[in-house]
Amino acid sequence: MRYPASEKLEIIRQVEQSHLPAKRTLDMIGVPRTTFYRWYDRYLSLGAAGLEDRSSRPDRVWNRIPDKVRKQIVDLALEQPELSPRELAVRFTDTQRYFVSEASVYRVLKAHDLVTSPAFVVIKAAKEFHEKTVRPNQLWQTDFTYLKVIGWGWFYLSTILDDYSRYVIAWRLCTTMKASDVTATLEDALVASGCDRATVAHRPRLLSDNGSSYISEELADWLADEGMDHVRGAPRHPQTQGKIERWHQTLKNRILLENYYLPGALEQAIGDFIDYYNHHRYHESLGNLVPTDVYLGRAEAILKRRKEIKAKTIEKRRLLHRQTAA
Repeated sequence: MRYPASEKLEIIRQVEQSHLPAKRTLDMIGVPRTTFYRWYDRYLSLGAAGLEDRSSRPDRVWNRIPDKVRKQIVDLALEQPELSPRELAVRFTDTQRYFVSEASVYRVLKAHDLVTSPAFVVIKAAKEFHEKTVRPNQLWQTDFTYLKVIGWGWFYLSTILDDYSRYVIAWRLCTTMKASDVTATLEDALVASGCDRATVAHRPRLLSDNGSSYISEELADWLADEGMDHVRGAPRHPQTQGKIERWHQTLKNRILLENYYLPGALEQAIGDFIDYYNHHRYHESLGNLVPTDVYLGRAEAILKRRKEIKAKTIEKRRLLHRQTAA
């Protein structure tokens, strides 16, 4: 039973004025001794005001993000509105050397009405490749996707994607989907990755679907000359090439927000987005690293640095909490 402050004060006065021992008086009133003495201690130290009900919530939360940091998060969100709360949290931690979680960033943005719904529906691949890669340039995924230029017709984007890091190694905007387009893109990838001049025990394997250009004899001969193995996914099962399928969706969600009237404009938009995707876009499945960091072997050092930043940030918040409470 909860007593208002006036009744608590009346009970204290009854006990003080009673000729009976406090225990018997409290038993007659029906108030536990521990409860009474808790009231009495507050009454002696704070007077009648100490008998008012107090919130069970703490006055201070030691891990609360300082107001200055909250403002910096909002400023970053306004400067880069295309970033999600997850990406903002990682970007802020990396650039400001101050750890904030995705949930904290989301709450800050929501309080300022800066959380927006996505303009597209996110679809995840149902299954992952059954043999996971363990290093860059072990397996490359490739595929074509369609893109339209108004007044010019359809163009076909050929991409080579590193399976381990999801790094886009090479790409070409083609007018056809022939085996020669595939081999040209692969030649670009070999040069860009250094696999054309490095002495390696195994060349990258190629993973593709069963499109006509990928099952052609011309491509098979070219791969044999280059010492590259070729793996094809099961028919009508695009999940096998899920990473490059997801890459196509990510690309189109961005660059198809506007129309293109010249092939050069489309090619420029693709190049700009690939640069952003490889070097600036935090990938959730990579532990919020960008593909370049994983491809170049910087992942472990970056994750270690983030862990240190988190530990230092939490210690700063603890210290600030102790100083404020003192």
